[in-house]
Amino acid sequence: MKFPKVHTLKQIAELIDCDYVGEPNFPVLGMNEIHVVESGDIVFVDHPKYYDKALQSAATIVLINKKVDCPEGKALLISDDPFRDFNKLTRHFRPFQGTNVSISLSAEIGEHTFIQPNCFIGNNVKIGKNCVIHCNVSIYDNTIIGDNVIIHAGSVLGADAFYYKKRADGFDQLLSGGRVVIHDNVGIGALCTIDKGVTGDTTIGEGTKLDNQVHVGHDTVIGKRCLIASQTGIAGCVIIEDEVTMWGQVGTTSGITIGTKAVVMGQTGVTKSIEGGKSYFGTPIEESREKLKQLAYIKKIPELIEKIKKYDN
Repeated sequence: MKFPKVHTLKQIAELIDCDYVGEPNFPVLGMNEIHVVESGDIVFVDHPKYYDKALQSAATIVLINKKVDCPEGKALLISDDPFRDFNKLTRHFRPFQGTNVSISLSAEIGEHTFIQPNCFIGNNVKIGKNCVIHCNVSIYDNTIIGDNVIIHAGSVLGADAFYYKKRADGFDQLLSGGRVVIHDNVGIGALCTIDKGVTGDTTIGEGTKLDNQVHVGHDTVIGKRCLIASQTGIAGCVIIEDEVTMWGQVGTTSGITIGTKAVVMGQTGVTKSIEGGKSYFGTPIEESREKLKQLAYIKKIPELIEKIKKYDN
């Protein structure tokens, strides 16, 4: 998430009431999670296990809960609770904006786009030309939708990321200030849920088609011309490259990559990154030929046991 204008390190420190290490005028351009940070961004870290990763990342400002040696060319924000203060910054730069109308006055809707009854279109939403948004669809603030997109009834675009920190008194939510971005010619089935990024974008590429009841987690990037069948659950921060096919009831873990033209058969659990151009099946996931061979061998076990018994006798 980029800020509307450049801020200084001192200004950000004052916003969250914390100390800092670095020049007061050190430029701050935005804030992001570790996997998408760029120069000028703030990244937060609150566990020693991840200090080095954050300090050596592309981020040039590190919000951290301990004063450490600052890498050259970077700055630190020293906080007793970086998670809390990252949320403060999200509230400041991307505050919740309520509305009392079904289609926000700030929404931009292209020519020949049809919005069916009982839809909600939030603030700063942009919808392209020749789209059809069927009834009871909710499109949260800042969502971007291209041309020739069809979204079927009951789908929700832009709900919060499922991202929590366990506290002594319960779970503390990491606020979501990112967006959903849907490219041209995408089809989204009924009752799909596509969560916005925490600070970046959840993206669905040109020509991709989602069946009914598909869930896409925060900050996931789906490539072009993918087919994703019903009841598939895609976790956060997944990269799905172009022309991937995922059949029904597939589930994935977070932070993995599914390679170009991979085929994932139904009811598979994608527990790790997989290469493109191959077919996969099962949990734990394996290439489908190998998995189907193993299942065939398993069926022979009773027969083998009977042979062993006869041999023993």
